[in-house]
Amino acid sequence: MVASFFKITYGGWGSPVSGTWVKRAVVAIVFGVSVAASAPAAAASAAFGAFSAGPETAAGERIVLVGIPGLMWSDVTPADTPNLWRLAGESALGSLSVRAVRKDTCPYDAWLTVSAGVRSAVGGACGMAPTPEAAGEGAVVPEFSWLWEVREQRDAGTLGQALHAAGRTTMAVGPGAALALADREGRVDVYAPSPAEVTQWSRGDVVAVEIPDLIAPYISGDRLSDVPERLSGDARRAAARAADAKLGSFLPRLGSATVLVAGLSDHGSVPHLRAAMLHAPGGGTAGTLGARSTHRDDMIIVPDLTATILARTGVAAPPAVVGVPVETHATGGNLDERVAALRTADVAGQTIRDTTGVFFTTLAVLQVLFYITAFLLLRRRDGLPAVRAAAVALASIPVSTYLVNLTPWARTAQPAVTLFAAIAAITAALTVAALAGPWRRGVLGPLTVIAAVTAAVLLGDLLTGTPLQLNSLMGYTGVVGARYYGLGNIPFALLATAVLLVTTAAADRLVRAGRKAVAVALVAALGAFAMLLDGWPGVGSDFGGVIAFVPGIAVTALIVAGRRVSIVKLGAFCAAGGVLVMAIAYLDYLRPPASQTHLGRFVGQVADGTFLPVISRKLGAMLSTLLSPNLMPVVLAAFAFLVFALLRPGAASAGVLPIAFERAPMLRAGLLGALVSGLVGMLVNDSGAAVLSMALALAVPLVLSAGIRALQHGEPVPAAGSTGPPASPAAA
Repeated sequence: MVASFFKITYGGWGSPVSGTWVKRAVVAIVFGVSVAASAPAAAASAAFGAFSAGPETAAGERIVLVGIPGLMWSDVTPADTPNLWRLAGESALGSLSVRAVRKDTCPYDAWLTVSAGVRSAVGGACGMAPTPEAAGEGAVVPEFSWLWEVREQRDAGTLGQALHAAGRTTMAVGPGAALALADREGRVDVYAPSPAEVTQWSRGDVVAVEIPDLIAPYISGDRLSDVPERLSGDARRAAARAADAKLGSFLPRLGSATVLVAGLSDHGSVPHLRAAMLHAPGGGTAGTLGARSTHRDDMIIVPDLTATILARTGVAAPPAVVGVPVETHATGGNLDERVAALRTADVAGQTIRDTTGVFFTTLAVLQVLFYITAFLLLRRRDGLPAVRAAAVALASIPVSTYLVNLTPWARTAQPAVTLFAAIAAITAALTVAALAGPWRRGVLGPLTVIAAVTAAVLLGDLLTGTPLQLNSLMGYTGVVGARYYGLGNIPFALLATAVLLVTTAAADRLVRAGRKAVAVALVAALGAFAMLLDGWPGVGSDFGGVIAFVPGIAVTALIVAGRRVSIVKLGAFCAAGGVLVMAIAYLDYLRPPASQTHLGRFVGQVADGTFLPVISRKLGAMLSTLLSPNLMPVVLAAFAFLVFALLRPGAASAGVLPIAFERAPMLRAGLLGALVSGLVGMLVNDSGAAVLSMALALAVPLVLSAGIRALQHGEPVPAAGSTGPPASPAAA
């Protein structure tokens, strides 16, 4: 396999030239890939290991899904909801990310997602499910075919159709439940409008029950948007008590069935993590509830409910179902502690969701102000220590947003205030460490410290299941539901930039010591290691990141080797990245469907021709972020300052960047490699401008700080308006 990869990659770079640095760079990259592959494989095994020993379930098991739209763990208390609390004490507990298609999920969309096994939305004014029409002892959802003929929800009815094809009997209680269990004709075998009208709960192999009381009293005109954003405490408690009483009226009559309780949707326009619990007959399920879909021991998604129903009844899941069966995990702590942890998870997700816009706006303002101030001061060569300190501090902010998750900020009385205060404190500590340590005298000392810390934190986070990226301002959260594990687009930009700057800082010393071959090998090997972690299924699981990382590594290695980079070569590097990530995705595709990540599922979509909607959705998301008012100022300010400083160094920065490149020649390679990865990443990822803006936000201040240090060493400065480098740089 390594030989094949060498042939494809090297062949795409042009005619081989024996003994060239290009060949050595390619060999180093391939060697790094082959050596580093064992680490992500082990990490992937560890990441999947927690989920590989789930409990065996017998075919034909009866299962009951109880949907209580809007139910959160903060609603479940011993006093207000005694039935739910008692059931929780004997169940595996987890958070349910109800994100479907919209930013908030209405009951109709949630039940439709259960039906389809994939995130779905009816579109238009999303209200309640239609009232089924009686058909014998069963019922038919009226005009069910309208969902796929008009609303293009072609997977609607997947669950019910699979159950009927396997000879399982479906029983629905309530309109939403009927929507979830209806087959392609809209039919359920047994139907009752409410739990009070059910005479025999054992008539269905699969039972779905809708308890809408948590939101129904607050809906006007069947529109979710008419629900108040935040129901008052008294109203929520009253609604929770009503839902609990209804659950208690039939819970003892379910017999030996497995019971799934899920807070199936949002209410109002504020998304939350909702409550989920699984109670198996005979007990023994107390612990946490997770799934491979999220790679979290305590979080699941709505399509997992579909997969769980099919698995528990011994029915094979159709290919359309993207969820996986939920799994329980033994854990310590009493019920109060387990519920408190899940409540804290929602607080963390809510805080991140509510403050992300403020954070990025503040960061954009700081970046713009910094470049304007630096431009003015550097032209006068005034306040250089302050500008250098500000540059290092700005570059320390991103990694601080991950390190803050080592603190219990979400458990405090004011989580948002604590979050920002802790980030500021960590940023200050990193700045002091970078500027006050023994490395402070070197031109690349602070740059190396901040870049190394950033790379180490993100790589360590990948190898430990990404606990720092979850609920991070520069990561992701289950409340938003865009990603649950792996390397996000912004962390990718930071990782690629940090790794390339660190490797070129080390390569600079090696090149000046006459060990250019070792320097090229170092850049290639360490870059390949980070790139593999980024793309490996179950570790980084980042499709676009590999495509963007490969050309960044290759460009950096070529420049370190003293070779020219052309547009043709750059295109070939991008193509090589695409080939490599598709190879990784194909290996993921060869695994069982329940073990695949989105990389493997994409290969399946390519195979069956259903990949175009995925590409279209990501392209639309990428284009929308290009106009983001929070991110574009960062891109424009940093990019304009960088280009101006390179083209007119005397006028723009008093020769700061040319001096930095003269004192540390390999630094140019790292900066250009990072910019290539950022630019390609902007084009191939759905986060668009976020990728390039974060690459610039880390790289430019650090490179600028290196140039200022070179000025402080007393280097000759070009005259104002000069475009050339300093005449006689001293050794670094």
